[in-house]
Amino acid sequence: MSTNIVKDILRDGKVAVGTTCGLRDPVAQLADSGFDFILFDTQHQPIDIKQLQPQIQAMKGKRAVPIVRVGANDAALICYALDIGAKGIVIPLVNSRQEAINAVSYCKYPPDGIRSGVMSAAEFWGGPFKGFREYAETANKGILVMPQIETLEAVNHLDQILSVPGIDVALLGPLDLSVTMGMPEDYGNPKYQEALDKIVTGCRKAGVAPGSWFIPGEPDPNKFIAKGFRLFTLGWTRYLVPAIKNGLASIKR
Repeated sequence: MSTNIVKDILRDGKVAVGTTCGLRDPVAQLADSGFDFILFDTQHQPIDIKQLQPQIQAMKGKRAVPIVRVGANDAALICYALDIGAKGIVIPLVNSRQEAINAVSYCKYPPDGIRSGVMSAAEFWGGPFKGFREYAETANKGILVMPQIETLEAVNHLDQILSVPGIDVALLGPLDLSVTMGMPEDYGNPKYQEALDKIVTGCRKAGVAPGSWFIPGEPDPNKFIAKGFRLFTLGWTRYLVPAIKNGLASIKR
């Protein structure tokens, strides 16, 4: 039985598409709407990780998996997000190999990392398990580790970062990268596009999926996929009004 559909999709060489949600969004419905993952942001949104527990609980048994962006590359923040059911962790501002090593270590139980153990989190990974060892092995294999590549420093150190075992997705931070390159939101700039190409090439070489928080510039998912990216989010509200209009149009009244 699969424990993380996003891992399965990426392993098969396909594209994973998710959306972002907050505390008041209809997460249970969106998690079964066709999205592969729901991404919760505790770095830039006024959300504490503890507040996400009801939202993540509502996703149990649904298609999409919960992914949490923590506020920092911090063992305690990552541990709590995983303990309440996150199946992927986005770690912001990973700029070096050592920071990538730390990120992976914080996400994994020993011997693969230093995550503190708790059996209550096992409910999110299937089972029943014979004991902690079996559960920990399942969780370690299933958790998505997603360091963000969002500075020029990270791009320059990309090969070193991606050489760390256990990284699943190198997640572009489109806006921050453009800012650190001195071209805020100038996503069409040839130098910016060169940086994106470097990320895709580096990921292919390392066997890591290139992803992005959102599609920078022209929001054409198919063009972004053609560029080589294999994971990104789309805002779910963009589909809301057309769906309502189509539904109402089918009513004979």
